[in-house]
Amino acid sequence: MKLHLKPRPRRSSYEINMTEGPLMGKLVRFSIPLALSGVLQLLFNAADIVVVGRFAGSHALAAVGSTSALNMLIVNLFIGLSIGVNVLVARYFGAGQSRDLRETVHTAILTAAACGVFLIFAGMFLSRPLLQLMETPEDVIDHSVLYMRIIFAGMPVSMVYNFGSAILRAVGDTQRPLYFLLTAGVINVALNLFFVIVLHMGVAGVALATIISQTVSAALVVLCLVRSEGVYRLNLKELRVYKSKLKEMARIGIPAGIQGSMFSISNVLIQSTVNGFGSVAMAGSTAAGNIEGFVFTAMDAFNQAAQSFVGQNYGAKKLDRVKRIILICLGLVTVMGLVLGVGAYLAAEPLLGIYSADPAVIAYGKARMLAICVPYFTCGAMGIFVGGMRGLGSSVTPMLNTVFSVCVLRVVWVYTIFALWPTWEVLFISYPVTWVIASLMGCVCYLVIKKRACDRLQKA
Repeated sequence: MKLHLKPRPRRSSYEINMTEGPLMGKLVRFSIPLALSGVLQLLFNAADIVVVGRFAGSHALAAVGSTSALNMLIVNLFIGLSIGVNVLVARYFGAGQSRDLRETVHTAILTAAACGVFLIFAGMFLSRPLLQLMETPEDVIDHSVLYMRIIFAGMPVSMVYNFGSAILRAVGDTQRPLYFLLTAGVINVALNLFFVIVLHMGVAGVALATIISQTVSAALVVLCLVRSEGVYRLNLKELRVYKSKLKEMARIGIPAGIQGSMFSISNVLIQSTVNGFGSVAMAGSTAAGNIEGFVFTAMDAFNQAAQSFVGQNYGAKKLDRVKRIILICLGLVTVMGLVLGVGAYLAAEPLLGIYSADPAVIAYGKARMLAICVPYFTCGAMGIFVGGMRGLGSSVTPMLNTVFSVCVLRVVWVYTIFALWPTWEVLFISYPVTWVIASLMGCVCYLVIKKRACDRLQKA
């Protein structure tokens, strides 16, 4: 084992000391900028949807919305690798293993760029066949294919931003990614309006605005890492893949990516079922799903906080703090989920009205939000246990739990319960049912993994 404990890494004002001192304030300080960053990322897509829905029509709105689940299905495997990066960097930073940390950073950035290039070709060749497999209506599919292909052309910069942000989050820096996304978000909205209203580019315009703004945020993250004075500083001349670090990233990240992809498969199945209700229902589901995304992102910040805090404390061999981290995160995510989820449903009509003035679209969207937004906190609890297990270095167990409890059971629901009662409401009740099951099973799995981690440290 290579240990480099001296000198201790010098912390910048943006970093958070996760291994010492009170936890509540630090978890909130970590999570709030992260939640706001997630909201800004969603605003990229929200700006696309609002501008398209208002200025290009409901068919264009349905086209953009119908691609989201499929996009995530394709990219989630690679995004999962960024989770592996986050866990490794947090562990090495907490343990003070500077050399391992530097090797992980340089491997991560080069791997991100390579994954992005691969995704360009995947998006180009798979867009139409997969959209056809999802039974995307003929009056929508050409716009959907065009949107997907442009978005995937920007995947290299998207991957670099995600991997770079994972590095910064691992050392407690969630503020600068927020600033970068704020800058990119303003650019995205401005370009959306220009391309769609002035140049009449439709879905191509909003896709192009998205990848330009993502390029800006990726450039800022890379510049931040290059100029960093910490041990995670990026030297572009030293970019290379260290096989041991790539293997460890893959060990943690690939199961996380498979989990995300399987999650997306179930969502693609749901989207295919939604498509069967027609373009009006698709538009309503798209608008509601976008609003729900803001609630999920706010809760997911605590999942990522649990992952980074547990990872650093595990690296520092301070498992006594891990229990408190999980309990605090569970409390915070429950409060956040209830306040935002119930609040979003109560304000459903005016919120959905931002996306479309069609009463039928709003009705479909509101019915979906009742089933998903009100019990959304149960999804947040599920995420905390997943983050805790990954922070302890386990990625296969949370993957298996999520795949069975959420993905498999949701598919079973569609072909059994929904087949018997094929209504809009019954379709979306599958979400909270599977979240509750996954949370209960996740709690048991987390306790077992934590005990094993304690035993390993005692034997070390």
